[in-house]
Amino acid sequence: MTLELTQTTAPLLSTPAEALAAADAVAADLAVGSADRERGGGTLVPQLRLVADAGLLGVSVPVEHGGPGLPASTIVEVLRRLSRGDGAVGQLLLSHFVVTQAIAGLGLTEPAPRIYADVLTGAQIGNATAERGTTTALDRATTVSRREDGTWLLDGTKYYATGALGATWLAVAAVIADRPGETATVFVRPEQSGVTLNLDVWSAFGQQGTKSGEVRLDGVVVEADLVIEEGPVPDPVTGPPTVLGAFDQALHAAVDIGIARAALEDGAEFVRTRARPWKEAVDAGFERADREPHVVRRFGELTARLYALEALLASGTAIVDDGYAQAELSRDTAADATLTVAAAKALAQEYAVEIASGVFELTGASGTDTALNLDRHWRNVRTHSLHDPARWKYVHLGNHTLHGTKPPRLGLVY
Repeated sequence: MTLELTQTTAPLLSTPAEALAAADAVAADLAVGSADRERGGGTLVPQLRLVADAGLLGVSVPVEHGGPGLPASTIVEVLRRLSRGDGAVGQLLLSHFVVTQAIAGLGLTEPAPRIYADVLTGAQIGNATAERGTTTALDRATTVSRREDGTWLLDGTKYYATGALGATWLAVAAVIADRPGETATVFVRPEQSGVTLNLDVWSAFGQQGTKSGEVRLDGVVVEADLVIEEGPVPDPVTGPPTVLGAFDQALHAAVDIGIARAALEDGAEFVRTRARPWKEAVDAGFERADREPHVVRRFGELTARLYALEALLASGTAIVDDGYAQAELSRDTAADATLTVAAAKALAQEYAVEIASGVFELTGASGTDTALNLDRHWRNVRTHSLHDPARWKYVHLGNHTLHGTKPPRLGLVY
């Protein structure tokens, strides 16, 4: 299976309007055949190529590196629209946008110029961060150590490596072997010696196309300018404020919300064109399932939930934009962004799942035909929505309302 995208010269999408129009066009293409692709288990590299060729991978490249430097809110909306076309494609690209945003703080220091130059030609950045067998999802056992010749040596095993499929670069989270408590982000190429991708071991019942399996790193030699030494992990309470975590969580919410819209639209199409009315509805004078008042009302309820999710996400990303625009980010702005996005993400875990499941109440039993594969939306959003627990988001929201407590500064985020 071909894993890496072939880089090409991609167009520069210089305005939000251009980026969103491109996202809509690509999403329409992604939607065609998505049910069959998900059932067949084939690779999504051709679909990732569509995104790259449209110039959408470069929308977050800063102006100083030759990119358009589009706002975070635009990037989140691009991902929501792509996820509406194919939720697995959306999730595959999530880490790309997080990493390209995260390294903007390096300015012209390597590896930012090198990575951004590749991204502008269609390169995709993948994720190799989380691991199995650690105490928490934020703990890392992967190590990187400096060698006498100035290069570094990387060893470890990653799982949930979403975005490794099709990636030109993998951003690997590691601890620095001889400096307890200090971390680094290391960039490697999937094809270099010591890197092994076992992506087909991914066995979740949803988001199967992401192939978010395993990346093994066995004595991988890394150039010095591809290692970002980050120092100790900032204290979650007293560390400097950031909106990167809110941006990351907004992207996750965008995937869920995009899938929810696809589920609602596909369900509505089925009811309009294929569902039969219930006998009591016919007796009451309603000859079509899509005219039955109870069906219409329930679609209205699900639509209202979707509108609420989309509006809350847009509200949160507007605050993220404000945070990035500030010369010195205030703790209040960071907290507002974090809490608003947390509300969107937590509600998406409830409402997006309800929407993807609720449409079956309205399609009737015929909607469960495996040939239709309508259940993929529920399986996909149920799987992805479990990325992090909504229960803790509600705790932080409640503490803020009751006590004015600001949320912690964490990378996985609330």
